[in-house]
Amino acid sequence: MQLAPSIFKAYDIRGVVPSTLTEDIALGLGRAFGTVAMAQGETTVAVGRDGRLSGPSLAAALMRGLQEAGVAVIDVGMVTTPLLYFAAHTLCRSGIQVTGSHNPRDYNGFKMVLGGRAIYGADIQALRTHLEQESWVLQPGGSCRSEDVLAAYTAHIVGDIRLARPLKIVVDSGNGVAGASAPAILRAIGCEVQELFSTVDGNFPNHHPDPSKPENLRDLIAALQAGDAELGLAFDGDGDRLGIVTRDGQTIYPDRQMMLFARDVLSRVPGGTIVFDVKCSQQLAPAIVAAGGQPLMFKTGHSLIKAKMRELDAPLGGEMSGHIFFKERWFGFDDGTYAGCRLLEILSRSPDMGAVLHALPTSFSTPELNVACAEGQPHALVDQLVARAHFAAPAVVNTIDGLRVDWPDGFGLVRASNTTPVLVLRFEGQTEAALQRIEADMLALLRSVKPDATFEEAAH
Repeated sequence: MQLAPSIFKAYDIRGVVPSTLTEDIALGLGRAFGTVAMAQGETTVAVGRDGRLSGPSLAAALMRGLQEAGVAVIDVGMVTTPLLYFAAHTLCRSGIQVTGSHNPRDYNGFKMVLGGRAIYGADIQALRTHLEQESWVLQPGGSCRSEDVLAAYTAHIVGDIRLARPLKIVVDSGNGVAGASAPAILRAIGCEVQELFSTVDGNFPNHHPDPSKPENLRDLIAALQAGDAELGLAFDGDGDRLGIVTRDGQTIYPDRQMMLFARDVLSRVPGGTIVFDVKCSQQLAPAIVAAGGQPLMFKTGHSLIKAKMRELDAPLGGEMSGHIFFKERWFGFDDGTYAGCRLLEILSRSPDMGAVLHALPTSFSTPELNVACAEGQPHALVDQLVARAHFAAPAVVNTIDGLRVDWPDGFGLVRASNTTPVLVLRFEGQTEAALQRIEADMLALLRSVKPDATFEEAAH
């Protein structure tokens, strides 16, 4: 089978339909994944899809391939990625979501769970080898049945969440698949919900479903300012990430959300380890310590964070990109709807949720910046940067994922993206002067190995 190597990412398979991703590839993936699953004793695989226009045909081909490999397929239909994960935790142990996540509308792809864990890295490359060599094992016995998991998922959340008072909120689903489930779940826990763009439409006619980009939050901010709702929630295209906006239009970024979540979780799991990625604020670790927890900075990547949490039995994890993972009271997978419900549960205990959010420690920081590179160049550049990173005390160098240098008053980060050929940069300072100094020092180092570096704001 002829394949574009670029579709095999670190954490998923993703490409442009139909130029690099086709129904034939989906069929082959079903055969390959099914072969691997059956060899591991995983005879049942759940399949879901987001609201993209290419989703139905790709999902049909994928399910056909799985059945040809002898798999019993559970078709859960058009659902968020967390709903597919829920199916792969409650109905079986494996699943595939057909999703392009937050990417432009002509993209689609596959996020995969095998035997209860998200597969990534070498496992995805092994599937690529199966596809290229067509080395799958086809056998009789495959089947397919449809199952609606939304009712069970809703009941699980409603049974878990307790609001201290009724809340009025605005929810912007950006015409992504979360619009089909999240508003109703939020009403079921006791919220009055004003909906924006809940109709699932793979053309994304209003704005792109990526709440990490400020321009995609303008409609939500306008609705908050025009009405009397207390908070705004925004979901990404497949519903596994959450954006939060206050009444006065401020974005509460995920690393600050994690401070609030950590405080709450650690009140019931004292001493627990809280895992977060290298892009998070320098303020997060001290907040975790103050709440009685053990902070652990780790590599960026939702599959990597989940694996580390499993290893350490961590009750909570999170990424700056907006993936939040609750193991305490939940299943440990990233879920924008559930994270939103947990946030509202905490905030409902206060008469002024804006005051609670604004009281979280803050700093001066850049958005995530990207430096475009040639294919294969980013990791080599990071290796050169690490070799040249001779910063005097009190600077502390961390190389767990790229180069992160922490000073008492801020940090700078340069890491290689695992999904696109770019360097990822982020800078933070406790004062504006500190931010400018750190940014200047880190950029000087970067330009010593890449003199032509230019940046733009990242798309997650």
